[in-house]
Amino acid sequence: MEFTELIKVVRDEPIFETGLLLAGDVRLSDVRKQLSRWTEAGKLYQLRRGVYALAPPFQKVKPHPFVVANHLVRGSYVSGLSALAYYDLIPEYVSVTTSVTTGRPARRDTPLGSYEFRHIQSAWWHGYYLLEVSGGQHAFVATPEKALLDWVYLQPEADRPEALGELRLQNVHELDLDRLAGEAERAHSRKLQRAAAWVRELAAARPEEYESV
Repeated sequence: MEFTELIKVVRDEPIFETGLLLAGDVRLSDVRKQLSRWTEAGKLYQLRRGVYALAPPFQKVKPHPFVVANHLVRGSYVSGLSALAYYDLIPEYVSVTTSVTTGRPARRDTPLGSYEFRHIQSAWWHGYYLLEVSGGQHAFVATPEKALLDWVYLQPEADRPEALGELRLQNVHELDLDRLAGEAERAHSRKLQRAAAWVRELAAARPEEYESV
């Protein structure tokens, strides 16, 4: 396969996998060798074994960080500060994309950014959905409420008012406070319940946000 042929096949895909190139009479070993050559030449980014993205200037669609994260670790979803920033619930820019997984924790530094994967128990594995994060690109992302609780779950002493205050939560009217409380109750965690109660108090202290909705 020539590189021009590869571009025709994958140019509309922000990320592609080796399997996409195996149609017809081709050998997996040959495809892998060619992908390796193009990666070494700077035409492709290898994100992990079998997962690639076109490098500029060949890249037609820039992969969204959340899409990259989902591909780096299968069975993960974006959460914590990354999701909170995406929903505009905190003012800070978050440079490392954080996801949660029931697998091992890991950090991956790639040409498309840095990614952290935090471990959670399988019983806490819920509260996410497939979201269109950028023109035609979809990723699994925590709901706003679950993203906040995942952050509390993973951070030591994150239920303290001081720690929660440092988040500088904004646009709290975007949170479903009943869902937030329900998720905390479902976890049977006093830590999460205290955090949910603090957010409800914060919302009560900002009635003007709700009046404008």
